[in-house]
Amino acid sequence: QVQLVESGGGLVQAGGSLRLSCVASGRTFTSYAIGWFRQAPGKEREFVAAISWSGGSTYYADPVKGRCSIFRDNAKNTVYLQMNSLKPEDTAVYYCAARFTGHSGSVYRQGWEYEEWGQGTQVIVSS
Repeated sequence: QVQLVESGGGLVQAGGSLRLSCVASGRTFTSYAIGWFRQAPGKEREFVAAISWSGGSTYYADPVKGRCSIFRDNAKNTVYLQMNSLKPEDTAVYYCAARFTGHSGSVYRQGWEYEEWGQGTQVIVSS
């Protein structure tokens, strides 16, 4: 198992940027694909971005494509989500999730595909 802790959320004006971090502890981090999800008040959790354990493959949801970048530093057991040009509709609690996998290039977009979840970090974008 890995334990995940998110940070980096906060209050930002529309058009601003945030970098979220997901730090993992426990099992070998390099065997885990990581995904970011978000849940806004009154809405279902939705996929944001994912990265393979090698870092060589990434995938983005359409609402954030071109504005977000996911990358990882396996030496630091950390995955980052860089968010630019933030919009009020990006307001949500952001969660990172981990899936143990032997496939270095695989990414996963469904919440049910992930085994471990962090507690989330709140992002609020004011207009």
